[in-house]
Amino acid sequence: MSTRVHDTGSQLSGRTAVVTGSGAGLGRAEALALAEQGANVVVNDLGPDADHVVAEIKQRGGNAVAVTGDVGSWATGEELVSAALDSFGSLDIVVNNAGIIRDAMLFNLSEKDWDDVIHVHLKGHAAVSRAAAVHWRRRSKELSAPIYGRVVNTSSEAFLFGSVGQPNYAAAKAGIVALTLATSRALAKYGITANAICPRARTAMTVKVFTDEPIETPGELDPFAPERVATFVTYLASPRAASISGQVFVVYADLVALMAAPVVEQKFTAAEGTFTVAELDATLTPYFADRAPGQTFAATSVAALDTTATNA
Repeated sequence: MSTRVHDTGSQLSGRTAVVTGSGAGLGRAEALALAEQGANVVVNDLGPDADHVVAEIKQRGGNAVAVTGDVGSWATGEELVSAALDSFGSLDIVVNNAGIIRDAMLFNLSEKDWDDVIHVHLKGHAAVSRAAAVHWRRRSKELSAPIYGRVVNTSSEAFLFGSVGQPNYAAAKAGIVALTLATSRALAKYGITANAICPRARTAMTVKVFTDEPIETPGELDPFAPERVATFVTYLASPRAASISGQVFVVYADLVALMAAPVVEQKFTAAEGTFTVAELDATLTPYFADRAPGQTFAATSVAALDTTATNA
């Protein structure tokens, strides 16, 4: 029998969070979850949906402001940080969520489809993270002490698999993991943590991925409900996750899976200190001769993750 642990009190009372792409879907669920835990929220999206989510948060007794704009712009990143400081007096949490898809096979991929996806996902993460980092570094130096700061970035299993029909999306998500690691290492001395999630959530953007109907069980969320992921994001944003940084998680249903770093499978060393093509052929070719075609750097085994209690 599982034991449920219930939260006591608002873990994020007095904190301020910026959530990009939070006018709908996963970002909206994250904004609502953070507000429920007491955080002030800067809601970002391109259109009026941001205002709708702000109204929803306020209706529930929370505090929020909307900032519409393209996160792929350095200026928007700075505007989001300024909005947090001007409206609520602090910036404590950044949830980079905004994204789009422009699916195509590599041979059908247009330059615009590549640029648009990289712009929103990867540059969007960088723009907001950079602006937050500038503020946090300055603040830490003013206080001569580490401060509170959390970055939660949104990657995808597409980077683990090398999704065939999403070369732009997979590349952007791989870049976001690298950015997360760099952020974690660069800001650790200022007290900031940075982690990445690979969520499985049923949203408008994933309508072609999760084609089955939502599971409707009384008192139980659909396994792919965005709210499940939002709960984990709220945890990473909380004081309880202070020791977690530079990590990548797959999150969905009742599952949080911590990804391990790549390891060296095999080392090949030149007999005389410098390889020749002939020696490489003699050394590497036999090693790969009977290798299964699917045995590459792609972490396809992660697709086998399944739920536990939700299927019990």
